Amino acid sequence: MKPLCLLIAGVCLLLLGACRKDSFITSADARLSITVDTLKYDTLFTSTGSVTQSFKIINENNQKLRLNEVRLMGGTSSSYRMNVDGDAGVAASNIEIEANDSIYVFVQVKVDPASGQLPFIVQDSIRIQYNGNERWVQLEAWGQNAHFLRGHEVDANETWTNDLPYVILDYLYVAPGATLTLDKGCRLYMHADAPIVVDGSLQVNGMADSVDRVYFSGDRLDAPYNRYPAAWPGIYFRATSNSNVLTYAVIRNTYQAIAIEGNNTGSGTQLSLLQCIIDNAYDAGILASNARIDAQNSLISNCGRNLVLSAGGNYQFTHCTVVSISNTYINHKDPVLWLSDNDGNGNNFTLNALFRNCIFWGEGGLTENEVLTDRKGAAAFSASFDHVLWKVTATPPNVTSTNVINEPPQFDSIDAPRHYYDFRLKYSSPALEAGTGTPLTIDLDGKLRPVGLPDLGCYERQ
Repeated sequence: MKPLCLLIAGVCLLLLGACRKDSFITSADARLSITVDTLKYDTLFTSTGSVTQSFKIINENNQKLRLNEVRLMGGTSSSYRMNVDGDAGVAASNIEIEANDSIYVFVQVKVDPASGQLPFIVQDSIRIQYNGNERWVQLEAWGQNAHFLRGHEVDANETWTNDLPYVILDYLYVAPGATLTLDKGCRLYMHADAPIVVDGSLQVNGMADSVDRVYFSGDRLDAPYNRYPAAWPGIYFRATSNSNVLTYAVIRNTYQAIAIEGNNTGSGTQLSLLQCIIDNAYDAGILASNARIDAQNSLISNCGRNLVLSAGGNYQFTHCTVVSISNTYINHKDPVLWLSDNDGNGNNFTLNALFRNCIFWGEGGLTENEVLTDRKGAAAFSASFDHVLWKVTATPPNVTSTNVINEPPQFDSIDAPRHYYDFRLKYSSPALEAGTGTPLTIDLDGKLRPVGLPDLGCYERQ
């Protein structure tokens, strides 16, 4: 009898195993693996064409697994096409995967880079649903013709021309001792997670005409995303970086447009901003710590915090307009200029700052004092405002000021709901001919300033 019982038990176990393989696992803890989390089509299309890639969905269980749905989220309007285990379409339902087996998903992208209708990066995603779970595969391909650089490192001198735009993914890094030079007309479009990090030097050689300026912005060109702040991280100059010169550069829609770290022990200027525009930064337009900056004829506008100059440093701003108007993207609640000799960690440093022929203004927010100072140490603290228009209830402490105006600058045209700003001056502006003579002979538009009394701010009324 004993051998017969063992035989029957063995047969039952075999039948039970067969039944388990034929049944479906319905637990949310079912093991499923996908061979990629992102399909990246790094082929650069120069004419209409297509590329197909694939990934596997693997059932790692000893029972069958049913996928409720695999869906291409962009639908029929997507640039991508999908085939799930031989079934082509935007969605496939009730797909069975045998125990310890897998299926293929083939994805094709077809683009016409000359159409001008596609973004630089064509994105979509595939959603995989099973047993109450959702998994995702991201799709990423090049759209318009451009130089596409992923995690690019400049470790020797490079010069970029304006033959095609530059689309930066992951990051752009300039190594110590290396210089990246951008010729006039260059356009750099940064992906959402792609900062520019400079340990060496950045030289921007833009010119006054709008087509000859050098532009830095996010890579989403479609409305409304092309107006959103924090579309990309920003430009970060670290302590080893020196002799950076940005001429006619336009930096828009960042989290922190420029962050610069100095040590205040070197000589010369770390960063020169000549006829530059910094606009629509979610956190800071310029965030400097113990740095050396010379800014001329520059506009820093509509940032969460326009100028934050902390931990001392050496700063000279001449004919600059620093202004914020509350809008639907950024609520103006911080002063447009904040000066400090400390780093927030109990360390204090020498501060030497000169602001000449500048405008500091804000509207529509909660701030009545657009210039604030914070002196905590005994180190030298020199902050001089010479011929400026500002908005303050009283002269800030620890500063010297001469020939200041405390009334609205009367900008040419402001329409915050439509996000339209022209910070040139009206004929009735108190800032007209209110400046003092400087060596600067042009304004932000590249137009001549008079030999006599110039206007305040970055624009000269013609």
